[in-house]
Amino acid sequence: MIAAHNLVKIYDTRHGQHTVLDNINFKINLGDKSAVIGRNGSGKSTLIRLLSGIESPTSGKIIQNMSMSWPLAFSGGFQGSLTGIDNMKFICRVYNVDPAGKEKTLDEFTELGKFLREEVKKYSAGMRARLAFGISLLVDFQCYLVDEITAVGDAAFQEKCRYELFVRRAHKTMIIVSHEEEVLRDNCNRFFLINDKKLYEFENADDAFDYYHSIL
Repeated sequence: MIAAHNLVKIYDTRHGQHTVLDNINFKINLGDKSAVIGRNGSGKSTLIRLLSGIESPTSGKIIQNMSMSWPLAFSGGFQGSLTGIDNMKFICRVYNVDPAGKEKTLDEFTELGKFLREEVKKYSAGMRARLAFGISLLVDFQCYLVDEITAVGDAAFQEKCRYELFVRRAHKTMIIVSHEEEVLRDNCNRFFLINDKKLYEFENADDAFDYYHSIL
């Protein structure tokens, strides 16, 4: 189970405090595939970062009783002076995963070739995203956080990502932020929408997307 109780996130800006999420409550069960939709800037990615632990809530609390991935394709935690392979080995050790034999798997998935043995600080943003996505698939998380799957690579690579997530890991819990309505309709059983700092859950995809389109 993953639950949020009275979750609030406020950022300090030059113009004063800016509330992004205000008194958010929800519960997600093992195996749920939860879509999170909303306009740009509504707080979807902020919610993902809070759930992953990258950021802390201003108030309220998050309860996690399952292992949680970092946001797929998020590369902010890499050590730039290490190679892609060395970053993979370090992360595997952190999550108590044997890195032996993982190099070939990572190479085949990311298609980074010789760059896996280059320092990550030399990578483009797209290469870093491929590496982050690939490494995340080496760890057997119970819940995967997905923030815009289309941000990773070209169409063929995006299709590979979808297969890894929605076919090979179809039994896993997922929380998915995306503007791809078809992907969410095909793969999610729960639908949340963030609007005006609040989180709403809808009984079905039609109701969620009808409301979403009405506020665009």
